[in-house]
Amino acid sequence: MVVPELRPWRAARPHVARVANAVRPRLARAATAAKPRVARLARTMSVQVTRPRTWQYTAGAATAGLALTAVVVTAAGPWDSSGQRTAERDRAAAQEHTGGTDHGRDSGTTQAAPKPAPSAASVLTGLGGAGNTVKSAPNGPALADVLGPLLKDAALGSSRAAEVVDVATGKHLYGTGADTALTPASTTKIATAVAALSAMGSDHRLTTRTALEPDTGELVLVGGGDPTLTARKDTEGSASLRDLATETAEALKKDGVRKVTLSYDTTLYAGSGIHPIGADNDNLAPVSALTADEGRTDDSTSGTAIRVENPALDAARKFAGFLEDAGIKTTSPGPSKATTRAKTLAEVSSPPLSALVERMLTNSDNDIAEALARQTAVATKVRADFEGGGAAILAQLKKLELPVSGASFKDGSGLNREDKLTAELLTALLVKAGDPAHPELRPVLTGLPIAGFTGTLSGRYTDGAAGVVRAKTGTLTGVNTLAGTVVDQDGRLLAFAFLASDTTSKDAAQSALDRTATALAACGCR
Repeated sequence: MVVPELRPWRAARPHVARVANAVRPRLARAATAAKPRVARLARTMSVQVTRPRTWQYTAGAATAGLALTAVVVTAAGPWDSSGQRTAERDRAAAQEHTGGTDHGRDSGTTQAAPKPAPSAASVLTGLGGAGNTVKSAPNGPALADVLGPLLKDAALGSSRAAEVVDVATGKHLYGTGADTALTPASTTKIATAVAALSAMGSDHRLTTRTALEPDTGELVLVGGGDPTLTARKDTEGSASLRDLATETAEALKKDGVRKVTLSYDTTLYAGSGIHPIGADNDNLAPVSALTADEGRTDDSTSGTAIRVENPALDAARKFAGFLEDAGIKTTSPGPSKATTRAKTLAEVSSPPLSALVERMLTNSDNDIAEALARQTAVATKVRADFEGGGAAILAQLKKLELPVSGASFKDGSGLNREDKLTAELLTALLVKAGDPAHPELRPVLTGLPIAGFTGTLSGRYTDGAAGVVRAKTGTLTGVNTLAGTVVDQDGRLLAFAFLASDTTSKDAAQSALDRTATALAACGCR
């Protein structure tokens, strides 16, 4: 008997067979070509499970759907005489019985139902472990024996702090000076990420819009604080200033408007946009609610670059050019503020906050970090300047009941030397990001650079724990920090934070921190 809801499979059989025959050779070639790389990744990389976000479901389905279908068609075997596959018939039978996956307990299945699925090996097993059981966390004395001598390296300067925590339990495993507040440099971005995600949610988007004043005919380009807004043709998924101009021009033409007085509105943020480290700084553009391509004067998308003096004016001038191309004449743009009576004509939105956080952490993007600090201030109704952003970050961490004693935030990027964090707070942030009760914080973990592969760690660990350590780096003159996660030899996911001040050689200090993180990854420590 054919179960009614499965009858469409019979009609689809010829088409499915054609797809399978067409795709099977390509899949075989791809699998053969991928074997060496898969083997290398299997030996080096840790596996991390996160709760997918809405946008990830969409993107993942679009990419993997056809390939997955072809693999299933190829692997499941021939159709049987009833028009069903054996697996489908078993599935239909299983729906009439209780039971399911068997993880070493009585599943409640009966003889008539399919056998229970075998238990999968633990995700954290590997890297020297065997079987499907993750061992207990390493003990403190054994960790001290391994990490202690490494942290005494003279390259780490006169002030140092360290903390190691078991992510699964939150148990503190090792610490030295863990409650001493030191300059964190760019590891500050971990705190900024947690605060922003907790205040706004991982699916939040930042919107740039155009508004037409009803009486004056003034067109206002309203900045929404999107640090990834781009004027480039290839948007790479970011909101497009060109698209905004095209949609605005279409709306204006429908109303018979061919010429406008163009203004721009940056009032979402308050105070000076110049970071305390100074205006002449290739690490960061002046912070503005309206900016295109982070005010970069070259084609770069990350790292240092010469920036424009006034990002908002630069973006408005580019927008005016796009309007001209679309048949709308404009005046030279100037600052203004859209009124509540202005009619919104068009808008474009950033990728979700989760994506902005991941990009910020992977590339150590200072512009995104300062934008997220101010967005956190806006979301919590605090004045959106440098001081307000820092206060908003601290307030959000307090709400999450994190150990903020001694912490001080003067910016969101960590460029300010007056920022102070403890190793205890940094590991607590990472543990909170892995807490099942806070899935909105998961991008903090997924965005961490991967040793030897991505972001600011792509050129480090080439002879060490490549693919195993995932961590945010921090570097200022005389300051070197590293905070992230590692899976040890027994399969435990550990959070760590190492901070060093008064260092004299950036390269020597980085190497010392890398050796310490590598030793933690190689440690069974019992």
